[in-house]
Amino acid sequence: MHTPVDPNPPRWPHGHRAAVALAFDLDGPTGGAMLDGSLWDRPGYFALGGYGPHRALPRLLDLLDDAGAPATFFAPAWVVEHWPEACRAIVERGHEVAHHGYRHECYYDLTVDEQHAVITRSQRVFRDVLGVEATGFRSPSGDWHPETPRILREHGFRYSSSMRGDDRPYRHTLDGATTDLVEIPARWDMDDYAFLAYHRNPDYPSGQDRIASYALTLDNWKREFDGYRAEGLCLTTLFHPKVSGRPGRLLLLEELIDHMRAHDDVWFATCHDVADWWIASGQGQATEVTAA
Repeated sequence: MHTPVDPNPPRWPHGHRAAVALAFDLDGPTGGAMLDGSLWDRPGYFALGGYGPHRALPRLLDLLDDAGAPATFFAPAWVVEHWPEACRAIVERGHEVAHHGYRHECYYDLTVDEQHAVITRSQRVFRDVLGVEATGFRSPSGDWHPETPRILREHGFRYSSSMRGDDRPYRHTLDGATTDLVEIPARWDMDDYAFLAYHRNPDYPSGQDRIASYALTLDNWKREFDGYRAEGLCLTTLFHPKVSGRPGRLLLLEELIDHMRAHDDVWFATCHDVADWWIASGQGQATEVTAA
């Protein structure tokens, strides 16, 4: 195992070497096509998205139960409204549900007032349907408005998992001061869309003519985990039930989690638990300024 780049790597509970925060974006059929209205003219596209909460999510919950692994599900509130029983099962089975917009909005396109409105509406749905409020946030677009961190703090969020510029948690800064809003970075290397999401009508991603080899995909994911463990970091995933919750792909996840679980020095936690530990253990001075 190679020597960590950082001579003072993060500290994890009970002497664990590294952390894994499994995370899934339960998008359903939300996103750009829903926001611009074109979704309703493409029933096949709607069905593709609906497969996630309808069919893939129960499989994933069974897999996580068997592995004894907690996870965080970033769910647009529209999905919670339309698949309430499926989403309640997430909470009932000991996992976390976190904010991912109402209809998977691009936060960098929203005004401050619009962001407040989306969060307020979504939190109301979470309370009414799930009996909980979200304490975590993942930007649906992978980016956000300069004022988003301030808005998250005003709404009492504990953490974000939206940025890509680090491989360990850090605290955001506002007005030059370090805050208790923790960022848990998630990188495209662990996004199943990059490997497995090609489909037709419409072609997405444009120009891609095949999905990646399952064997190579699994090998990539294992090697990413091995590197994170070697350096004592926190690995977070960007998996999507509608992409990797299909029968053949579920076997990839099972093998990946088994590979991770083979090491008894890895802490498995929800993103909320990672953020709580980061603050309670006094770690994580801010590494990037997110608002003036």
